[in-house]
Amino acid sequence: MPGGRPRAFDAEAALDRALEVFWRQGYEGTSLSDLTTAMDINRPSLYAAFGNKEQLFRAALDRYFSSPGAFATEALEAPTARGVVEQLVLGAVELTTGPHTPHGCLSVNSVHACGPDSEPIRQEVVARRMAGEAALRRRFEEATDLSADTDPQVLARLVYTVTDGIAVQAASGCTRDQLYQVANLALRTLFQLPS
Repeated sequence: MPGGRPRAFDAEAALDRALEVFWRQGYEGTSLSDLTTAMDINRPSLYAAFGNKEQLFRAALDRYFSSPGAFATEALEAPTARGVVEQLVLGAVELTTGPHTPHGCLSVNSVHACGPDSEPIRQEVVARRMAGEAALRRRFEEATDLSADTDPQVLARLVYTVTDGIAVQAASGCTRDQLYQVANLALRTLFQLPS
C-alpha cells in the first residue's frame, strides 16, 4: 500500500532558503510568514516537513555548521596550532562576507538577538559554540608549536573572540578587504610575525 502523498517541494532546497532567512534576520527576527514565503511553501507543509519554527531553526543550524561553517571543524585538522588559527580567522572572513550569503554569522546573530521567549534557542547556540571552543582548546593542548606558557583555554577563547568580532564587523558593513586586514594583523600579533 502506498504511503502518503509525496511532498510537492524539495525539502533540502527549502531548508537552505530557511537557513538564509535565519542567517539574515536572526531567529527572533524571522517570522513564520518570512519562512513560508522564502521556502515557497504553506504553513501546514512547513510543519509537516520540519515541525515548528524552533525545530526548523535547529535543522538550519545543523546545515549551517555542516556546510558554510564546516571550515571551523576542518581547521582543527591543520598540522600546527598556527595553521588552525589561520584557517579559523581567515575562514571567518570568508564566511561572514561571502558574496552570495548574508553578512555576519548565524550563531552570533542568534545569541545576541534573543529575548526571553527564545531562551531555549539561545542556550542551544551557546552550547554549540562552547563545544566548538572546547574542541579548539583540546586541539591546542595537543599542539607542539605553542610555547609552554600558552594557556590553551585562553587562546581558544581569544580566537573565538576574534572570529566573533569579525562576524559583528561584517554584519555592521565592513568589507572583506577591511576584515582581511584585521585578520592578518590578528595573526601577526598572535604569532608575533613581522608586518
